[in-house]
Amino acid sequence: MHELHADVEETTEAITSMETRGAATIAAAAAEALRQQAVDGAYDDPESFKATMRAAARQLLETRPTAVSLPNTLRYILTRMEGTSVEALRESVDAAAQAFEQRLARAQGELGEIGANRLQDGDTVMTHCHSTDALSCIEAAVEQGKDISAVVKETRPRNQGHITAEELVDLGVPVTLIVDNAARRYLDDVDHVLVGADSIAADGSVINKIGTSSLAVNARERGVPVMCAAQTIKLHPETLTGHTVEIEERVETEVIDAETRAKIGDIEVRNPAFDVTPPRYVDAIVTESGQFPPESVVTLMRELFGESAASPWEE
Repeated sequence: MHELHADVEETTEAITSMETRGAATIAAAAAEALRQQAVDGAYDDPESFKATMRAAARQLLETRPTAVSLPNTLRYILTRMEGTSVEALRESVDAAAQAFEQRLARAQGELGEIGANRLQDGDTVMTHCHSTDALSCIEAAVEQGKDISAVVKETRPRNQGHITAEELVDLGVPVTLIVDNAARRYLDDVDHVLVGADSIAADGSVINKIGTSSLAVNARERGVPVMCAAQTIKLHPETLTGHTVEIEERVETEVIDAETRAKIGDIEVRNPAFDVTPPRYVDAIVTESGQFPPESVVTLMRELFGESAASPWEE
């Protein structure tokens, strides 16, 4: 039985209860919990150190096994755990966790600066759903003194576009809110489509809010470049070995209320949360490490997380 640090136990509970949520927040909390386990734990020998670190990582992973930022955090730190003594192992985990946390703290700002360089003074962008990474590109462009306006899709069924619109207004960006079905009509009026990502596959496919794929296809037909803004914690290393990304199906009440459904009659309601945009419809993936053609993102994925979908937390 491995004795886990109080920080690991508390972080596990916070992620499970969703007190700690959001890709970057979860990643930062997990990294710090592993660091505390390494620095403050008592170990008899190198093997007990490694076994306990793996146990801590497994406990953290079980809280949100499908949240890609969580296994990426654990993978980044544990693959850098090395040494032949407890002290060397301790130092390697401490250094890896601190490097990861520092990278995470800088990521959105650096990503925003890179994305802003693709935007010109006077540009209009079209957004879909709500993405803090995408918004950071617009915010950085505004801070550079560029005049940016936005056409914001409402993004049914939860209307996350309303959040985007509100935050853009707070930045002083002129906003035109449109229904999702009007996107093709207004693509002639925009210079860029700017979206975030839930995760990114090894072939450069972008998994994002349902409707992203159809928007990207329409944008390509209209000659409007599509930029995806996503921190590297959104890369999905398991796709290196052929795993597919599971598309979450959400509750039907987001689409139709019970009374209306009963009135219509016997129907099936589907509510997929995400879709997959093939890389040929995406012009650039912008990360804190730079901008990449979709087909090249696999190189970055291997650099950060290894040559395969390693699970270093396994015994």
